[in-house]
Amino acid sequence: MKTILVYVFYLLVIVAGLFAGGVSALWMSGLLGKSTISSFATVNVNNWTTDPSIGAASADAYTRARIARHGLLALAKEEAIYFARSTDDDGEPLLEACSYELKGGPQEALWWSITLYDNDSRLPMNDDNRLSIDATLVGNTDEWSAIISSDQPDAPFWLSSRSAGQFDLTLRLYQPEPGVIEDSRQRLFAPSVQKVDCEGSP
Repeated sequence: MKTILVYVFYLLVIVAGLFAGGVSALWMSGLLGKSTISSFATVNVNNWTTDPSIGAASADAYTRARIARHGLLALAKEEAIYFARSTDDDGEPLLEACSYELKGGPQEALWWSITLYDNDSRLPMNDDNRLSIDATLVGNTDEWSAIISSDQPDAPFWLSSRSAGQFDLTLRLYQPEPGVIEDSRQRLFAPSVQKVDCEGSP
């Protein structure tokens, strides 16, 4: 009888370990509950966050799963680095019902882009063809600005948040300068996201 109880105990320990490991893997990869690529970031530059292991050969299985889950298709860090944000400059969630002014300038990279993704880390299901802004579009300027809103504004640059719900933004720097890779906290020129107004606001 005692031997049977020992076997049952070890079996329960193994089952509990497998269950905990499975839940941990699902949570860390973003398959269990809501998560974004910002959820596991270790570097924060004015609300733009990143994980230095993205695109690194040393990235563990959880990091690779998160990258696959959120569709980054991450290149090596020397080719591209990625930053994301899901809040405005006041720390409030980015919402389709609100409009924002996105302002930035040059980046220490060969090329850059900012893309808007919906609550499921996908491109919003709309036909506005205004889901990103990039270095080619804004040209060689020291400062640029764009409006993020669900309706087309009277502005030269626009990112459409129609059908995006609670959304986030991803900044990609292609062929970044070595200093940005080594110390993004000091070398990233982080674009600002200021709320303009929201539907239903007085």
